Amino acid sequence: MNDGLLRRYLSYLEVERGLAGNTVAAYGRDIGEFIEFLDAGKLHAAQVRKDDVSAYLRELYGRVAVRSVARKIVSLRSFYRFLVLDGLAENDPTETLESPKTWRALPSYLSQDQVAELLIQPDLSTPHGIRDRAMLEVLYATGLRVTELVRLRLEELNFEIGYLRVVGKGNKERLVPLGDSARDFVALYLAEAYPYFRRKAPGSKFLFLTRRGGPMSRQYFWMIVEKLGRRIGVADRLSPHVLRHSFATHLLENGADLRSVQVMLGHADISTTQIYTHVTRERMRRIYDRFHPRG
Repeated sequence: MNDGLLRRYLSYLEVERGLAGNTVAAYGRDIGEFIEFLDAGKLHAAQVRKDDVSAYLRELYGRVAVRSVARKIVSLRSFYRFLVLDGLAENDPTETLESPKTWRALPSYLSQDQVAELLIQPDLSTPHGIRDRAMLEVLYATGLRVTELVRLRLEELNFEIGYLRVVGKGNKERLVPLGDSARDFVALYLAEAYPYFRRKAPGSKFLFLTRRGGPMSRQYFWMIVEKLGRRIGVADRLSPHVLRHSFATHLLENGADLRSVQVMLGHADISTTQIYTHVTRERMRRIYDRFHPRG
């Protein structure tokens, strides 16, 4: 019976709400785990009380991170809203549940000197090195997500005004400035390396290609970044996403406002960008110590 409710719920998410397959699968895993707990106690999902849900959450706290518990509570609330709205349950046992407080970890990022050292690692005497340098320059200059970077198309690059047109999460489009250094290296790549890669796929519309002519993959670029990070001793804390964090951190360190950074990162909600407020606090402290007569 519980499995039947789960199937109806997943069908609702997919058909009526139109959620992506990965999202539906994630909800399915969360609710599937809850149903296993109910089945073990011979409980029917439609008749569950708040105490039963609390017992499940106590069991979770013993084996998973607080952040994971918070996510599972969101899934449970969604599941029971569906059951009540569809007339499959009379009461919502999650209605008064409180999510656990979660502390967001500060993002890992490189110093400006470390980024500068990383950028000069690719060998510019080879097409691969020119491509890798151009990709690193674009990533650091724009703060793109790695998926956005590897899926960039030629038509989304505007040298004349110095902007990229990026299609991000939720198919939302945004314009991101492209600095002079990144523009120079993309121009070098297009002139001296791009023809080498494109000869295997003359009809390709993607900007960054592999030697086989296909678009660069997230995994392959991750390996490139990790290899270059090893040369400067930061491989253990380096990934394409760390360069995105470095982009945001360095902008704020140099006086950019949070709202502008939010737009460039493509965050739908400024609360997501507020993870970087530690930077503005540190900058404020430095200004205070430098200029206050009693600092």
